[in-house]
Amino acid sequence: MPEGHSTWDRLRNFLALRRSIVGLLGMVVLVGLGEHMAERFLPIYLMALGGGAISVGLLNGLDNLLSALYSFPGGYLADRLGTKKSLLIFNLLAMTGYVIVILIPTWPAVIVGAFFFLSWSAISLPATMGLVAQVLPPAKRTMGVSMHSLVRRIPMSLGPILGGIGIGIWGETNGVRAAFGAALALALIAVMMQQRMIEDQPHAGGVPAKLKPESSPFRLWGRMSPALKRLLVADILVRFCEQIPYAFVVVWSMKVIAAPVSALQFGLLTAIEMATAIACYIPVAHLADRGTKKPFVVMTFGFFTIFPLILLFSRSFGWLVVAFIVRGLKEFGEPTRKALILDLAPADRKAGMFGLYYLARDVVVSVAAFGGAFLWQQSPAVNFLTAFGCGIAGTVWFAIRGTDLVASSTGVQPSIN
Repeated sequence: MPEGHSTWDRLRNFLALRRSIVGLLGMVVLVGLGEHMAERFLPIYLMALGGGAISVGLLNGLDNLLSALYSFPGGYLADRLGTKKSLLIFNLLAMTGYVIVILIPTWPAVIVGAFFFLSWSAISLPATMGLVAQVLPPAKRTMGVSMHSLVRRIPMSLGPILGGIGIGIWGETNGVRAAFGAALALALIAVMMQQRMIEDQPHAGGVPAKLKPESSPFRLWGRMSPALKRLLVADILVRFCEQIPYAFVVVWSMKVIAAPVSALQFGLLTAIEMATAIACYIPVAHLADRGTKKPFVVMTFGFFTIFPLILLFSRSFGWLVVAFIVRGLKEFGEPTRKALILDLAPADRKAGMFGLYYLARDVVVSVAAFGGAFLWQQSPAVNFLTAFGCGIAGTVWFAIRGTDLVASSTGVQPSIN
């Protein structure tokens, strides 16, 4: 028995599974399952309610814009209130959005509800990453972020399948509304779990709790290192590549191609994407924590880049499987990129700097999401090829100008002066 217990301890330490991290992961599964049962099919739902392509572009643009606008307040509240209280507030906001969509089945109501339920991922991410930085030493942060990313993919895989089944049974409108009802129930359970499991951290990185969080993004911007700003530029270009076609991937797959797929088949494609991503996370995290991060970030930027090009030539379920495998591979170095942001952020401003990074990135990228609708109206090819060009620019920029980083238990960082 002692030997078995020792083996479990080693596995738990290898996977960075502290109590607060386990509570966080449980919340991610519950909220994420409801979220992806419903939100994945929102473009189809909007069209069924008479919204048209512009409403789809508006939703995708709002997703990016709200992600940006909510990121910095999310980081500030996490620094100010602590992880447990801030996550409670963020979950209640999402639940409010779900109620609006359930009670009012019109496309403008979906847009209004989106101001609330789209906030969860964006506003909670700085708090989540701040908790990882607080609980785990620098040499385990990539593993901690990777476990978060891995577990997120479980509901991202199962949610669209369940949502697709619901649409098959109840139709495009009632099926999506039923999915939002399930999301509301799961979010309520998640609130109870997170309050029980997550241990709020009064301070981070050895910084006294009495140190006030920075409320001005402009002052905090002055503390962002040149290395982090260079990563930000590359990330913006690559997210242009992702977001220009993002909302129209489901439309392309289910409505445009010569052999359209069903809602259930699209759910299976998403599951294939997530399974591919999950297979990458742990080995890549282990290697990145032991060595350098830049090669993994460059590779993931490359996979982001080639996805829209492959999608353009995917006109059947079989070829879409290939495209979605590539889409899953784009997560190859995503946890490494997030860990790099944490490493390059000041020790006393991890959550706040993470939120500022996403504020700056997503404000700019929201333009691409809005613009994607107009490019789509020109033609799907124009949309996909424009995205491909943006991805090439971002990948090359980071390959040439990006800062490498050697991880260690002492948290060695490049100079930020």
